[in-house]
Formats: sequence, structure tokens, C-alpha cells
Amino acid sequence: MPNAHWPAPLATAPVVATVPLPGSKSVTNRALLLAALADGPGSVRQALRSRDADLMAAALRALGATLTATAETPSSVDWQVTPGPVRAGASIDAGLAGTVMRFVPPMAALADGPVSFDGDPHARKRPMGPILDALRALGARVDNDALPFTVHGPLTGGEVTLDASASSQFVSGLLLTAARFGKGVTIRHVGPPVPSQPHIEMTIHMLREAGVRVDDSEPDVWRVEPGPIAARDWVVEPDLSNAAPFLSAALVTGGTVTVPHWPLRTTQPGDALRTLLTDMGARVAWGGAPSGGVDDLVVTGTGEIRGIDADLRAVGELTPTIAALAALAVSPTRLRGIAHLRGHETNRLAALVTEINALGGDAEETDDGLVVRPRPLHGGTFHSYDDHRMATAGAVIGLAVPGIEVENIATTAKTLPEFAQMWTTMLAPR
Repeated sequence: MPNAHWPAPLATAPVVATVPLPGSKSVTNRALLLAALADGPGSVRQALRSRDADLMAAALRALGATLTATAETPSSVDWQVTPGPVRAGASIDAGLAGTVMRFVPPMAALADGPVSFDGDPHARKRPMGPILDALRALGARVDNDALPFTVHGPLTGGEVTLDASASSQFVSGLLLTAARFGKGVTIRHVGPPVPSQPHIEMTIHMLREAGVRVDDSEPDVWRVEPGPIAARDWVVEPDLSNAAPFLSAALVTGGTVTVPHWPLRTTQPGDALRTLLTDMGARVAWGGAPSGGVDDLVVTGTGEIRGIDADLRAVGELTPTIAALAALAVSPTRLRGIAHLRGHETNRLAALVTEINALGGDAEETDDGLVVRPRPLHGGTFHSYDDHRMATAGAVIGLAVPGIEVENIATTAKTLPEFAQMWTTMLAPR
């Protein structure tokens, strides 16, 4: 039963565990789309196998690419990708995947005809207007301002101005396909600062790896020249944001958690965990044997969780885990710069306040974030709102608070299909 309550395991001793992580969803879905738009066959190795990644693969197949799995595990897959002409007439299921609903429509606009999009009920509430208006300004016809909608191509590109303050995915979605537009594209952002800037940096880095010429020298302006996207062999990094709950377990239990193969240089926002967890009281160190640009990251709890004052605008996806730690901390926490989380899988700010307070905590929304104050917590149901990061936040609180039950832990399959099993394995006595 997908909505059954999952008894969150209570930690009875300090956790001592090594937790290998599957590939990054953000890198996987960008690499798959670039491979489907490339000038020849390529591969995406160690790609994440999850609901979001499967939805991206299905969308690219529907638009004419051939994806063949050459090796598989329950949480990873090696894809051989052969591009094909982008074809009209497809129906795309975006599920709750922001990368599908915002990255694929620009690709669909290359087709000479309609491509329809829909998704889960909550996906119909997620902000889409800026990217759909941008496609209209570039020459496409779009018949709605949110899911469900239909994109009618083709378009030729040009210049476009948009407000991307609700999601960096509006910029990344246009950038990923821009080189295939006859005129390329120039994107200008107007409005409050764009959140999750590391995700835009990730997109630009990957485009350049594929030979695309991108000029980002002017703040809030991105220029992509028309031209081919080179076929290549992509190797996907571990998902550092998915490390958040596991590394937090070290802090909560006073134990040690090691994540192997952490990249020494990366554009993933999850790398900020090294600083955030240090500020909250953990000792963070490298394992000491770097090889091939990676090393083991080792996080050890010191027996105390400290509150922090942090701007998470660039790393908003870490907010649910940091808020869960804040609810267990000895001093208040203020999280800023994350108003855009009201438009994610659920309104994450309201959801976190509701769930923390229902357990006896003291959390409140501010204009751009959260304040969480120390207060003893008690057991109860932690609702997930069909949001994978809410579900993992409940698991973190459950390490220290008896009687926590997480509603619909299966929603973690969006990015981490084996979460419940990995969590139990991490807690097993050594």
C-alpha cells in the first residue's frame, strides 16, 4: 500500500556506516537530454534509476531517441543513447519531475507539430508560466500556462526575457536545447535573484563538456550559440543531495557515516553539506585516499546539534533535512532565501512548519524561509505530501524521537528507490 505509514527506526546506538549512493538525478536527466540531442550515439553510465529518471527516459523515447540499457542494478543503469529526429504527436508524462516538465518542452518545440504534456495532480500546481511564455516569445505556440499543456513547434530561437525567480529550471530548460535552435538563444532574467544557481552552473558546465558555446559573462544573461551538441560518454556522479539524510544521521546519533566517491570538484548543490553540517556541530573530513578526483567523505557527530543562521537560496533542496536537524538542535535556526520552495513538489515551507509543530516543535514561516526553535518532540505521523525530501526529513527526526511514522515512504522512489532499505542497513549493528 503506497500510503501506508512507515515506522521510522529509532537509533539505539551511534550509527557507524558506509553508505554508497546512486547517481545524481540532476546530472542524469541533463546528460540523458543532451545525449538525445547530440550529433551521434553516446552513453550515460551510472545513471540514476528512479521515477524521475525513468520519466525522462520515457519522454526522450517518445520524442524519437533510442535508449538501450546495457547494464542495470536496482538503482542504476548504463544507457546507450541514439538520437533521432524530434517527432511530433507524443504525449509526455512529467509525473512530479520538475526536470521533465521544464527541460523537455524546449526540446519538444523542435518538432514540426504538437507534443502534449501532463503529470501528477500536484504537478498541475507547479509554476510553469515563465518557460512556456519564453517558448511563445521564441516562436512556439503553447495552449496553456500550466500542466496539462501542448507545445506546437517548430521554433527558431532568438532573445527572450523571463523571471526565473521561482526556479532555476526555467533557465536550464532553455539552455539545454538552445544550441539546436536555428538562432541559438539569449536569455535575460529580470526579477528577484534566481535560486539554486549551482544547478545553472551544472547545466553550463555540461553544455561546454558537449562542445556548446555558452557566454555567461554578464550577470543574469546567458547566450548560447547555435551549433551541434557533441556525442560523448557521460559518467554520472553520486547524488550529493541524497546524502543529506544519511550524513545527518551521524550528527543526530553521535556516530560516523562515510559516503564513498564524493567528488573533490563538483557543481552539485549537495556539496554544501560539508559546510552546513560543520556549522551544525559535525566534524567533516576526507577519508584520506583521493583517487580519480573523488574521495570518501566522513561525517562524525559530536553529541550536539547546533542551530544555524543560513541563506539556502542556492541549495534549497537541502532545506527539509536541515530543518529536521534544526528541530532537534539545542539553539534556534533561521533559514533564509528559500521562498521559492513554496512552489516545489509541495509547499515545503508550510509542510515543514505543519509537521514539526504537530510533533510538539516550534517552527514558523517567514517571508523567505523558516525559523525553528528548540522544543522537545513527541511521536506521531510525519506526512510526506508525496514529496521525497519531506519523507526523508521525517526519517531523520525519527532517529531521535520514538514513535515517528512517516506517511508514504515510497515517495522516496522519485530520486532514491532503495531509501527505506538503505536506511535500515545503515542502522544495523556492526
